[in-house]
Amino acid sequence: MIPYLGPLDPFPPVSTATAEMGGLLAVGADLSPARLLDAYRRGIFPWGTVEGHPLWYSPDPRMVLVPGEFRISRSLRKTLRSGRYEVRFDTAFAAVIAGCAAMPRPGQDGTWITDDMAGAYIRLHELGWAHSVETYGEGDLLGGLYGLAIGGMFYGESMFSRRTDTSKIAFAHLVRHLEENGFGMIDCQMHTTHLASLGARPIPRRDFLRRLAELTARPAPRGNWPAPAYTW
Repeated sequence: MIPYLGPLDPFPPVSTATAEMGGLLAVGADLSPARLLDAYRRGIFPWGTVEGHPLWYSPDPRMVLVPGEFRISRSLRKTLRSGRYEVRFDTAFAAVIAGCAAMPRPGQDGTWITDDMAGAYIRLHELGWAHSVETYGEGDLLGGLYGLAIGGMFYGESMFSRRTDTSKIAFAHLVRHLEENGFGMIDCQMHTTHLASLGARPIPRRDFLRRLAELTARPAPRGNWPAPAYTW
């Protein structure tokens, strides 16, 4: 049985997550900032809902990217150097979430980013925990991503593209920012070939949790990130 969480119930141990259901741990509780931050510090994240109740996951293994292991293809580097696109941090968080929610996903019927889910992450952004990276071309938002930063840990949530490579452009700038500011790991949650092509790899959950505890304990300022100014 997957446990149901009431408003004050703690998360069960992640070792009880159901492997055959992708690491499903629990259902219920809420999406308050306190609940979400507690979940991420424990290696748990919400993904979808059932009858309006959040589903909480902690998969094993865990897909991660160490910033120094990011792989930039020659074609992406050429695009980054072209000057055709502008990248900004934290200037259109709600628009990025909307873009991610509207992006068609192979094998998925609809989106897991409900209005309640979007509102919860917008609140985390207002509190200085959640961040967006946006790719613009000719003034239009063409791609981007969002996630959370806690200490020296970044948790990637979702990305979208309206033109080839525009999410990868945003991701490249994110990784550069994280590497230059001492972040140790990006949580990519679950395996995809796209993430693997960028240098992400699976690690055992126990190793993920050990590193997670170290990184989230680091002090780090909250608030909007400064505009990027990187050369490639």
